[in-house]
Amino acid sequence: MTEEAESGQHVSAASEPQTPHFLRDVIFHGKFKLLKALTPEENTRSQQGLFFHDGQRRVDYILTYPLKKPGGGRSTRQSVHRLTDNAINRSLRGPQSKPPRLFQADRGRDPPSSEPSAGADVETGCPVETLNTQEDDKAFKREEFEEKLRGMGLELEKDEEGKIPGLGFIKIHAPWSVLCREAELMKLKMPSKKVYEVKQLSGVVKKISSLVNKVLEPLHPHVEEHQNKKNIKHLSLTFSREKQHLFDLSDKDNFFDSKTRSSIVFEILKRTKCKAKYSMGITSLLGSGVYTAAYPLHDGDINEESAEPNDRKLLYDEWANYSVFYKYQPIGLVRKYFGEKIGLYFAWLGLYTQMLIPASLVGAIVFLYGCATVDDNIPSMEICHPKNNITMCPLCDRVCGYWKLSTACGTARASHLFDNPATVFFSVFMALWAAMFMEHWKRRQMRLNYEWDLTGFEDEEDHPRAEYEFRVMQKSLKRETQSKHKVEKLTFRDRLPAYMTNIVMMLLMVGVTFAIVFGVILYRISTKAALHLSSNPTTRNHAQLTVKTTAAIINLVVILILDEVYGAVARWLTVLEAPKTDKSFEERLIFKTFILKFFNAFTPIIYIAFFRGRLVGRPGRYLYVFESYRMEECAHGGCLMELCIQLSITMLGKQLIQNNLFEIGIPKLKKLIRYIRSKPGAFQEDERTKKLQRYEADHFLEPFAGLTPEYMEMIIQFGFVTLFVASFPLAPLFALLNNIIEIRLDAKKFVSELRRPVAARAKDIGIWYNILRGVAKVAIIINAFVISFTSDFIPRMVYQYMYSPDGSMHGFVNHTLSYFNTSHFEAGRETMDPLHLGFPVEVCRYKDYREPHWSSTPYEVSKEFWAVLAVRLAFVIIFQNVVMLMNDVVDWLIPDIPKDISLQIHKEKILLVDLFMKEEQGKISVAERRVPSTLKENCSRRSNSSTHHTNTDHLDSARHTNSTSRF
Repeated sequence: MTEEAESGQHVSAASEPQTPHFLRDVIFHGKFKLLKALTPEENTRSQQGLFFHDGQRRVDYILTYPLKKPGGGRSTRQSVHRLTDNAINRSLRGPQSKPPRLFQADRGRDPPSSEPSAGADVETGCPVETLNTQEDDKAFKREEFEEKLRGMGLELEKDEEGKIPGLGFIKIHAPWSVLCREAELMKLKMPSKKVYEVKQLSGVVKKISSLVNKVLEPLHPHVEEHQNKKNIKHLSLTFSREKQHLFDLSDKDNFFDSKTRSSIVFEILKRTKCKAKYSMGITSLLGSGVYTAAYPLHDGDINEESAEPNDRKLLYDEWANYSVFYKYQPIGLVRKYFGEKIGLYFAWLGLYTQMLIPASLVGAIVFLYGCATVDDNIPSMEICHPKNNITMCPLCDRVCGYWKLSTACGTARASHLFDNPATVFFSVFMALWAAMFMEHWKRRQMRLNYEWDLTGFEDEEDHPRAEYEFRVMQKSLKRETQSKHKVEKLTFRDRLPAYMTNIVMMLLMVGVTFAIVFGVILYRISTKAALHLSSNPTTRNHAQLTVKTTAAIINLVVILILDEVYGAVARWLTVLEAPKTDKSFEERLIFKTFILKFFNAFTPIIYIAFFRGRLVGRPGRYLYVFESYRMEECAHGGCLMELCIQLSITMLGKQLIQNNLFEIGIPKLKKLIRYIRSKPGAFQEDERTKKLQRYEADHFLEPFAGLTPEYMEMIIQFGFVTLFVASFPLAPLFALLNNIIEIRLDAKKFVSELRRPVAARAKDIGIWYNILRGVAKVAIIINAFVISFTSDFIPRMVYQYMYSPDGSMHGFVNHTLSYFNTSHFEAGRETMDPLHLGFPVEVCRYKDYREPHWSSTPYEVSKEFWAVLAVRLAFVIIFQNVVMLMNDVVDWLIPDIPKDISLQIHKEKILLVDLFMKEEQGKISVAERRVPSTLKENCSRRSNSSTHHTNTDHLDSARHTNSTSRF
């Protein structure tokens, strides 16, 4: 009995190529409805849209295409149906009939002059419409592509009478034979009948582990993977049709889950071409509008309480829900539903979030230490002392006046919260934390590879992308006019213009980022001068804080806008390069996007950390921009406070606005627009209230655009957490709070807002791991420079151990201030209000290490400057090398593969060898049992034949004797 007969299905189109599919569908549905009525369960299945009309065959994939609007003349569907009827008549007449001129025209061939005109059918002589529109051309491409799919063994069912006007659906089902064939080609590992016991812990370790599991039990989601016994595992084998007896095929309908079935169908769609010469796969057909969408279906509804239990609803209740934010993620179920690639992303995000917990605790302790010691900080106490009469030089030309150092008390106290001795410890801790995170992820990744049967999996070469094939086709067309050589690939020379465009555009975009930062600098300088001209004393007193905050907000808005622009530019540049495969395209896109967004997010912060306040000059000889704008100075507490403000506003703004509001709002807005566009005025209200089929409801969801945006926002956040953590110890805490929401937000988006992605296999997170390692290495260097050059940590240490008379910090503020004679101001640069403090000022102070005006070398850098600079450079070198050495030690101490996983992988290999050896021995024993019986049969046959021959010989001799005796 055939497979089709066993399952009650009709014979596939591949076995009856002579019958067109329109006629076959009509015949099949008519016979099926007469022979067998649908059961209530099957009727419910078909009504939900998860199965074909027969209620048995599962819908594994959906293709959508546009229908010609009613009232616009004869529809494409009617035209195609009539042409199919003519094809049926021709097939009944015999195979000698000519193909219709219509398909020749579709292939771009000019008909001979002897053929009939375009207005008549070549077989029947009936007048036909001239198919000269794009809709007709797309219809014929669909017909050809669908016939190729049937030839591959897939079963198709059309629905053009749905509730979405102007849109047709093609439901695709992969029968058992196709699933087995493709699973073997794709080398899928499937669980076999063989099970084995995973080695369990013993002794004290087992008791501790059991106690920990009991304590953490409320944190586990209520899914089967945590309820089943974990000490039993099926031995997985690469699927083979010849060895089907090794696999548990008792339930064939669920042997291949929905995720695997859809990925198999997608693999067939990718390699199926609809034309012979210049082939077009599914990606090309989607790009040219032949099909409007292609997607697998979600398992069912999630909002209805009466909905049948399914993996999607379980994920929605136990994962994509803010009320379960404290629970672990059901990573196994995520992988089962979405595939390994998406499962790895959420596993990585979950581990990253867990690792942020200790970093947040230590960062909060460092911040609290700064709060607790602010009153004991001698430099800030000296600045805030009421008897402090130090007069400071003006902060800007003309409009700014002299000011008392005691007015910077608030800034000095706030700076101590982020610039204290614990900051150095926290920088070292975060560098080691990054190394621990990377090592922990490698171990977690190996454990998932073992649990998900990915050990030994190697990435296979993808099919060429549609854009690459199109470029090759264009090159072939040009080459055919010159020679007959066939073009097979694009060379470096073909891509050289694209490479040059990439270099120029990347440099231009980075230049735009620098230009905007420079514009914000000019804004700060001019706004500060304008606020100092205000008649309101409150405005003048808070000019510094106002300028810092507003400039940080402007930077944030610009970063958000440029992020979207740079993302589009990076994709355009990557498309221009025409990479051959999807993997190459993704890696190049990720690299360009990361470079542009990294510069966009961190250029303003890098300027504040390393350049602001260092290109100022000195009183009497300041540096100017455009001869009128004086370069900015840091406040007396240092630039670290402003760096903290910029970092916190940028980080929190990106997380709240870009990562959360945009992710929630944009998909809902697009879904609403798609819903409104599909509802013309003729679509009555009663039709709107009807329940949509599963494939119709999924059509309104947002298409899956890949994991690049999800990874990118987390990598940028990882940069905020590690690169400048010396200036903002609360960054890990804010990242943790954001990620707790981010996990559930992404989960809700994947489960309810996006179409179901095609499951993709992957054993690691790819290029993102290398980017993470690069960011972690750069973070060590940047934090070393932040501590040395941005904070006052090194000057304080140098003063305490080299210049302090009593080894304390008393006198440090006076030690860092130089003297300036106010009569040495350049003409036109002096303040307009020299009596702002109520008395004339002859000498003012400014923060720098320079000789006083009464020295023999006035205003030259002093020996203290060189001493501090030498210690700063020495600290950078020592800090960098010591921390990197510690990272290497951590990397060496922690093995990449957990010991228990290594033992289990080795055990699986032994069991696999034993299984195959037993199978071979079984075959040999069966063969040996057959050989003796065969020999006995042969011997008996030979003895019978010899007896027969002997008797015959005796009879012949007797006859010969008788005949002789007669004569």
